[in-house]
Amino acid sequence: MTNPDPDTKAADSRFGFGTQIRKSPFFDATVRWGAAGFSVYNHMYIPRDFGDPVANFWNLVNTATLSDVSVERQVEITGPDAARFTQLLTPRNLLQCAVGQCKYVLITNAAGGILNDPIMLRLGENHFWLSLADSDILLWAQGVAVNCGMDVEIREPDVSPLQLQGPNSGKIMQALFGEKISELRYYWLDEYELDGIPLIVSRTGWSSELGYEIYLRDGTRGDELWELIMAAGKPFELAPGHTSSIRRIEAGMLSYHSDMDIDTNPFELGLDRLIDLEMEADFVGKSALKGIAQKGVSRLQVGLEIDGDPLPGPNTEFWPVMLAGKRVGKITSAVYSPRLESNIALAMVQIEHSSIDTRVEIEMPSESRPAKVVPKPFYDPRKNLPKS
Repeated sequence: MTNPDPDTKAADSRFGFGTQIRKSPFFDATVRWGAAGFSVYNHMYIPRDFGDPVANFWNLVNTATLSDVSVERQVEITGPDAARFTQLLTPRNLLQCAVGQCKYVLITNAAGGILNDPIMLRLGENHFWLSLADSDILLWAQGVAVNCGMDVEIREPDVSPLQLQGPNSGKIMQALFGEKISELRYYWLDEYELDGIPLIVSRTGWSSELGYEIYLRDGTRGDELWELIMAAGKPFELAPGHTSSIRRIEAGMLSYHSDMDIDTNPFELGLDRLIDLEMEADFVGKSALKGIAQKGVSRLQVGLEIDGDPLPGPNTEFWPVMLAGKRVGKITSAVYSPRLESNIALAMVQIEHSSIDTRVEIEMPSESRPAKVVPKPFYDPRKNLPKS
């Protein structure tokens, strides 16, 4: 396990931070515990580097990692019409969503394009959080509210999540909160306190491993919370870490701006299960999505295995997918999986070339490589690990 570095005085000069981008309540703790690189997500710095990404992957799948994901900013929706308004934002039917339940939802615009794919948390009958991917949904929701005629309040609360993920995460949570935490079901939430620190805990996470998200509700206590969790996790080999591109691509988990954007519709991603065109309630994009469903799509997301030596890291641009000298799609996310001993990728391709075992060529910056279409997700397709 990485030992913390007590000297954080030079952090700002080392990384070149500015006031226009926010730091999370856990920023100083992540620097002490070895964060060596950051990027920007939802106008906030997120740790992206705790050393070797392959070691980070093995820590995640063998023991447990703690990650600062405060960049998953919350849009809080309250008021007498909060339930009706939240349904207006998403094509997923929320009628049966109980208080204390979480749902993976899509937020669509009038053309049926995807604006975000948050986890929705229902804290009360008329109290919702949208835990966001990287786009300004607070502004979108406030804009939708202006002319919808509903009585709602939409704001960003003082909430900052951590992710505790991996097979030992349950044992660490029991050490922190007692045996009762083991009763928390997959995609459910509850309120807790830890040494007086107010929290929401959910059985969710961006890893497809057994895991929890711990939502801090008092930003002044981030450093304290981080150290409490790391201390409880020491007997269980907890390591500080970051979200793993390797693991999320293995699981076929989508990254906004990479695997989808405003010009992507849910049907192209095979996410029909998140759309209810027959429900009585209206939602933004309903008419457009009905038209797309009737007409069909011209492209589809697929999984690919890419031949050759291990990729040196995730792709940083969209590599063309070629067939018989013509471009038929693009790689959106690619990485080498040391567990599968294979280069794996998510790609958007023309639907006529989306069949399993279709052979294509990938134009990478320095070479061209053969690849073939394979089923996705690449590992644990029934999500037995996070449900365990």
